[in-house]
Amino acid sequence: MNSALCSPKDLLAPENRKPAVVLLLTPFLLTTFKYYGSKAFYLSHLAGRFAAFGEVGRTAELYQFLSAFLLLGLIPALVTRFGFREPLRTCGLQWGDVGYSFKALLVMLPLAVLAAYPSAQSPEFMAEYPFNKEAGRSAGEFIGHAAAYLLYYLGWEFFFRGFLQHGLCDRFGPGNAILVQTVASCLIHIGKPASEIYGSILAGLVWGFIVFRARSLWAVLLIHWTLGVALDYFICFHG
Repeated sequence: MNSALCSPKDLLAPENRKPAVVLLLTPFLLTTFKYYGSKAFYLSHLAGRFAAFGEVGRTAELYQFLSAFLLLGLIPALVTRFGFREPLRTCGLQWGDVGYSFKALLVMLPLAVLAAYPSAQSPEFMAEYPFNKEAGRSAGEFIGHAAAYLLYYLGWEFFFRGFLQHGLCDRFGPGNAILVQTVASCLIHIGKPASEIYGSILAGLVWGFIVFRARSLWAVLLIHWTLGVALDYFICFHG
């Protein structure tokens, strides 16, 4: 093996600095979110200290949603804007190709709803979702749940299809960037129902392509959010 090809100094080369930061932040942020940003962490360590309006279930859900927004959305956005000195549109926060995004929505939104219905009949999914088991108490409760869920998906999509995927594109190419974010987004699903884990592989590939083609995150954000909300709706009201 040529030692010159694996010198630590390679990380400091100008063309490697950005992907090195992205790849080093990825396991740190995902591990922090998994261990300290989850509903389970709140219930185990924080529920006895505070609960908004006395609602432990709702607070646990909001804790996880806000953790995803902060750790996977806000921190990578700050790194992009002030560390890399790049506008956030480089991570897909722009309208991009609106026509293509609209076509993707027309195809993918019905598929997301159709995929959610059979999953909602599964005991595994019913045990996992919704994050707040009281979300189906009333229409108003569910609407609040669905609105807050958008924070979770905004952080999620910005991280995987924005910060990670776009952050690696210039150095490794679009195809490899899609593959890397697919690996990462699949692994963070470990512990979820098996079909969801396998589905995350297909979703990572397809949604990664859509984001690159549309030059925007918005279509995939809406697709992913629709899938999650539809699943919870079917579990709460048709399970």
